[in-house]
Amino acid sequence: MSNQLYTEEPEPGESRPRRRRKRHPVRTTLLVLLMVVLAAAGLAGGYLWNLASTFNNKTETITSAFPDETDRPAKSDGSRNILLLGSDVRGGSGETENLNGVPNGGRSDTMMLMHIPGDQQNVYVMSIMRDTWTETPGYGEHKVNAAMSFGGVPLLVQTLEGLFDTRVDHVAIIDFAGFQSLTDALGGVEINNPAAFSAVGQDGTFFPEGAQTLDGEPALKFVRERKAFSDGDYQRVKNQQLFVKAVMARFLNAETLTNPARISEVVSEFAPYMSVDSGLDAAAVGSLGLGLRDIRGGDIHFFTLPNQGIGTSADGQSIIVKDEQAIAEIAGAMKADQFDDYWAGSQAGN
Repeated sequence: MSNQLYTEEPEPGESRPRRRRKRHPVRTTLLVLLMVVLAAAGLAGGYLWNLASTFNNKTETITSAFPDETDRPAKSDGSRNILLLGSDVRGGSGETENLNGVPNGGRSDTMMLMHIPGDQQNVYVMSIMRDTWTETPGYGEHKVNAAMSFGGVPLLVQTLEGLFDTRVDHVAIIDFAGFQSLTDALGGVEINNPAAFSAVGQDGTFFPEGAQTLDGEPALKFVRERKAFSDGDYQRVKNQQLFVKAVMARFLNAETLTNPARISEVVSEFAPYMSVDSGLDAAAVGSLGLGLRDIRGGDIHFFTLPNQGIGTSADGQSIIVKDEQAIAEIAGAMKADQFDDYWAGSQAGN
């Protein structure tokens, strides 16, 4: 493993020696809010039908989200795993959104795997660093976010199912513009910034240390920034998790949960920017929501897939090196529906 400085693929407007791709690394962090809306829908009862109709009518369907069944792990009962993605190209039908001939072929710069144990008393959200070096079926070892450009959503699902030997039950993708709209629909979100920084990779917006309320545009800058930090994407992932926690706290307070108009506005605002697998329709959403109706902010736990730091691939790329032992422990806990026990005894949980 190398001690070299970690170098990432550039953001929009940055120079690079090879063909540039647009980067929208944060837009899926707020997809975690899908689960919050489900919980609220369960509590809202009489408004469920309207919310379901809005969700079904405004979201798009990923017509092919999963690999061939013969290439997948066996389905387990009880727990659920939901892959939350941000992609350079909108999910949708895939008919007009090809990259190099691959439907849904934009790179997935932000990945979160949400694990819901069978008892539905906690929710675990695991960020996966985009440059994690791993096996991509049929293509050898690559950064995990390359799977989307090679084979779209099905290949990324197959790659992650192979990494964790665990089945992905649902997939959701969100478009970039949805992040700003959702934050504004909540009337702004209060964060507690651990250290002051300026968004040097964007327009220089300054974020002081401490509590502050952000609306859509500055919130987006907050969670996208990486150049201000010596560790780049590591700190950006932490900021994304911090902000999503704050959004959840905003949604799960009494002011929002007792306001059906606000709940409807939130669903209406972010649904048009979402693409989901065919099984994640309003009926599935409602079922999950009822199961999660007692979930509150303190029951939702964020962590980053453990790794061994920065390394260099055989062809000279700066990569994130997997922690094989940690991955094996996480995979075993998910498969056995014992993630609460894993969390209680893990470094991440402490």
